[in-house]
Amino acid sequence: YSIIIYFIDIFVNNANILFLDNLGKMESLLAQRKKRAEKRRKLLGGELGGNSDLSDVLKTRLTPLPKTAVNEKASSSQEEVSREDEKLDKPNRESSQEEEVYKDSSVFLKGLDSMNPQNDYQQNFVNTGQRPQNFIMDAGIEERFADYPKLNQLQRLKNDIIKTRATPPLYMSVDLKEFNLKSLGSQFDVILVDPPLREYETRAPGVSLTTKPWSWDEIENLGIGQVGASPSWIFLWVGSSAGLERGRDCLKKWGYRRCEDICWIKTNRKSPGTIKTNADDGAILQHTTEHCLMGLKGHCKRSTDGHFIHANVEIDLIVAEEPAEYGSTEKPEELFRMIEHFCLGRRRLHLFSKDTNVRKGWVSVGPELTSSNYEVETYLEMFRDPAPKFIKSLPSGLDGFSNKLVGCWPEIERLRPKSPPHGGRGRGRGGPR
Repeated sequence: YSIIIYFIDIFVNNANILFLDNLGKMESLLAQRKKRAEKRRKLLGGELGGNSDLSDVLKTRLTPLPKTAVNEKASSSQEEVSREDEKLDKPNRESSQEEEVYKDSSVFLKGLDSMNPQNDYQQNFVNTGQRPQNFIMDAGIEERFADYPKLNQLQRLKNDIIKTRATPPLYMSVDLKEFNLKSLGSQFDVILVDPPLREYETRAPGVSLTTKPWSWDEIENLGIGQVGASPSWIFLWVGSSAGLERGRDCLKKWGYRRCEDICWIKTNRKSPGTIKTNADDGAILQHTTEHCLMGLKGHCKRSTDGHFIHANVEIDLIVAEEPAEYGSTEKPEELFRMIEHFCLGRRRLHLFSKDTNVRKGWVSVGPELTSSNYEVETYLEMFRDPAPKFIKSLPSGLDGFSNKLVGCWPEIERLRPKSPPHGGRGRGRGGPR
């Protein structure tokens, strides 16, 4: 116990010494501050009322005074106080200067060249050519729903039923400027249009498209409205400049109303800095996106037409790699998957298709196809028979058309997010029920 008491006495004595030392410093500092404050009071009193004290001067009306000898004396006193303030503040400034030493201009840079790198993706693009969107995490289809088991399972089930119900790949090589779309002999639930825009040549100087570019007037005259069922959906690639306005005109002329704008955000992870992003002559910024307008013909509600559309899962963004080939007009395959998951109609038409785009479940038509296997009667027969028994029965009144739809499995219906009827109560746009 004596040893413990000994150390306690030492601790208490040291604490008292430190306390008294700090108290002395504080008292000295307070005395200096008080002295400076007293000088300021006398200085202001001299400026405002001769030799009067500041408290007496404030009781009278303040009036501007001419510069006198008293004022000059007060001015010199003010300079003296300022010098004392500078002496007191000098140690603080010196200590702060020791902490921040600027050796060169790299302190002020951003991005990879900075002494303190920041998340400055624009500067990183200038330095390395890596676009900011390259760093978006979990943007791929495989990773997007990895942390959401129910939605991940929903995606797998929909992939399975779409594959099971898909028609064989059909294609027809025709000149769409001369071809009458009504010759296809069918109406379609989904139409995807990927025209050869003049913008594609402008943004890749020196590259000529396989198909001569179409003007927007020529695209408007395609007569797509004649082969679109009611209801039906259309997806029109419009580029990133003039098509944003002219594409809307096309939808209106074909009998569709625009309801969404899907944006393809182009990454360049595989070839940073090597893909030119020249756009039309009026472009101000670097174009790294492309747009696809989505339109609806007729009426379709996500809350009541679950036999035709499954909404609330897909988003209006596609983050995908830009084709490495300079001047390529290939579009991301994810749009096909998005359309197939969204619309349950089996009759799908792809205009301006290429051999690389031929796909199960679609009728591909375009001048760049090298062969044809489409026959009207064969195609129509695929939808006349009743739907297989493993497909869930559809609402009353639609059984006669059931084979024109992909249909749904009970597990898909249970997992998919649903919208409540308009004006009713429900779980809203939440997760799977």
